[in-house]
Amino acid sequence: MPPRRKKQLRILVSNDDGIHAPGLVVSEQIARTLSDDIWVVAPETEQSGASHSLTLTQPLRLRHAGHQRFALSGTPTDCVMMAGIHIMKDNLPDLVISGVNRGFNVADDVTYSGTVAAAMEGAVLGIPSIAMSQAVGERDDERADLFACAAKHGPALLKRLVEIGWPETVLLNVNFPALHPGKVKLVHVTRQGQRDQSMLKVDERKDARGRTYFWVGFKRIFSDPERGTDLHAIAEGAISVTPLHLDLTELREQQRLAGVLDGSLTKLARASKKQKPIAIGDGKQSTVRFRKAAGPLRTGE
Repeated sequence: MPPRRKKQLRILVSNDDGIHAPGLVVSEQIARTLSDDIWVVAPETEQSGASHSLTLTQPLRLRHAGHQRFALSGTPTDCVMMAGIHIMKDNLPDLVISGVNRGFNVADDVTYSGTVAAAMEGAVLGIPSIAMSQAVGERDDERADLFACAAKHGPALLKRLVEIGWPETVLLNVNFPALHPGKVKLVHVTRQGQRDQSMLKVDERKDARGRTYFWVGFKRIFSDPERGTDLHAIAEGAISVTPLHLDLTELREQQRLAGVLDGSLTKLARASKKQKPIAIGDGKQSTVRFRKAAGPLRTGE
């Protein structure tokens, strides 16, 4: 009896930069080093910063854009959901690849990122999912080799990640540094960092009619990222691989709060009348905390 042929991976590629984004082409090229069965479902227009949002207040329009390619008038989450419960429902993908995003998605970016959200939706559907982002330099629009690092190192990295595997509720967030591929020597498995919020900028401008408008973004500099984080890896010129999971519960704080808060609402109401909470700090820093106003509530009281 002849040996059974191994089934090819069926791969879904999506992004948040849109169906015409050059990073999507790079993701397709990386995917084709793993399989020939590639499907693309991507937003019709750029959806950067869409996070894990759904389109619920207007209809979605699906456009056929080539062989196993579709453009959707929705968010990255809409795209992966549409693929999973409609376009590919009879033969679900084995892997979701989201990206390659123009610009890194590290630290707090993951909560805003449509790229990460597409991978997150894949994980929601029970599909192994990877988000890929390429850090850029100051003049990224003029660089023809913007995605060179991801294009060079992405295939081997993804092949190895697929071989290793990861838990069902976990997605992988991969970030490539803004360096020539030959200068990148290391891959670091990292944890999610925390961005210095002083890097956030709001650029106020005037239009031709004298009306004020704003651009919001982050400065492309690193303050002093903590070692072991995705921010530190990118600052050091390494590829960052961060496992993320869907459960956002902070378990240590859950246990602490349970020890001081679990109890009856009657006890809670009595404690809240004793003293109003007092903010400690100048109100300008993110380190403002609240002074304790009452002791713990006892279970059963």
